[in-house]
Amino acid sequence: MEIATAQYPIDEFSDFAAFRSKAERWVRSAVNHGSQLLVLPEYGGMELASLLPASIRDDLHAQLHALQPLRDEAIATWQALAERYRVTLLAPSMPWQIEDGRFVNRAWLLAPGHAAWQDKQIMTRFERGPWGIEGGDGLKVFDTPAGRLGVLICYDSEFPLFARALVEAGAELLLVPSCTDTEAGYHRVRWSSQARAIEQQVAVVHSPTVGEALWSPAVDINIGRAAVYTPCDHGLPPDGVLTMANDATPGWQFARLDLAAIAALRETGQVDNYADWQRQLAQLPTPVTQVSLR
Repeated sequence: MEIATAQYPIDEFSDFAAFRSKAERWVRSAVNHGSQLLVLPEYGGMELASLLPASIRDDLHAQLHALQPLRDEAIATWQALAERYRVTLLAPSMPWQIEDGRFVNRAWLLAPGHAAWQDKQIMTRFERGPWGIEGGDGLKVFDTPAGRLGVLICYDSEFPLFARALVEAGAELLLVPSCTDTEAGYHRVRWSSQARAIEQQVAVVHSPTVGEALWSPAVDINIGRAAVYTPCDHGLPPDGVLTMANDATPGWQFARLDLAAIAALRETGQVDNYADWQRQLAQLPTPVTQVSLR
């Protein structure tokens, strides 16, 4: 399977047609490369805030409400592209107001004739504090033409039990869309994604936002490198990096994945990380022994 993972800039638009044009260019570029699964980042949908009056887009709370009338048309744009080009596509996430009035960080996974969503589970300090976005309820495994997929939105990738739950539920591939504004934040997601690939013996696709959007108080600085990570084992890169961008230039990173071959490593690989997960759980009831060398 051919995969495209985006280093996606937060652009400023003069009108909604400009957004549609950008989305079309990006999808067409990936499809022309032969990609069947396209992964876009967390909070890429915040570029729609550039269409709001300056007084609203400068207000963290006002922008949440003002974005809601744009959300359905934005997802419909990505859905139409998934239909037209016959691909599976993880659209850029955005704040989404749910029935009880709360805002969540929602990413839509789209395939021809189908649409479903995953909400971020655990929020960062900025999200749950100044911005007022809350965690969603529950993880999902999506059965798609590109395989059985799980989505861990940014910070969620830093919690190994989430990845374990998804893989135990049948996920063959984990998608990690992210938005980080420091090198430290990027590396937390990067190394967590690589750890999840090793622990669960699966591939992990990482898509970040990149560049500056100084007009936005929410996503002004964006640092990351798009990559695809694998277990460090037979037939795969020794460092587990199947592909990674060399710099912060916006664009796609492409990779070819054989999900069946990666899954087979659980039986034939050099180690048994996935199976041996239970061994650590068996040890946990044993009290930790305190030893003094003083």
